[in-house]
Amino acid sequence: MNRLYPERPLVGIGAVIICNDKILLEKRKGEPGRGKWTIPGGLVELGEDTEQTVIREVREETNLRVEKPELVDVVDSKTVDENGKIKYHFVIVDYFVKLKGGTLRAADDAAELRWVPFDEVENYDLTKSFREFFQRNRQELERFNSCP
Repeated sequence: MNRLYPERPLVGIGAVIICNDKILLEKRKGEPGRGKWTIPGGLVELGEDTEQTVIREVREETNLRVEKPELVDVVDSKTVDENGKIKYHFVIVDYFVKLKGGTLRAADDAAELRWVPFDEVENYDLTKSFREFFQRNRQELERFNSCP
C-alpha cells in the first residue's frame, strides 16, 4: 500500500514516553513531516497488532525497550494536495508505554531524539497531528511516567 495518495487510510501508532516530566520527541527523517517533531511511531505491519507495533517501532527508532502499552488517543491525520486530493491519510493509535531498558539512540526514521519539558513542547516545529494530540491530551499526559 502506498503512503502517498493511498486508496484507503493507513494504520499507524505513536509512542508516548515520559520521564522526569519530559516527553521524548523525534525529529522525522522522512515524509510526511520531514524535519518536524512528533513522538516515535510507525505503521502497523500485516499480522501485527497495534500493541506489538508500538513496542517494535520504539525499539527500531529509539533503541529503547518498552512494555505495557496503554491507549491514550486515536488521531486522524490527513493531508490534502493543492487539487483537493488526499495525499496522505493515517489513523494513528497513540499509546503510553513504560520503559524497560535500552540506550537512547536515533535510528530508522528518527533524525534526532530529544527529551523535552512539557512547557517547551509547543515551541518546537511539531507535526500538525501531534500538536493537536498534545493540546488535547496535555493534562492527562502530565500524570504519566514511563521511568522504572
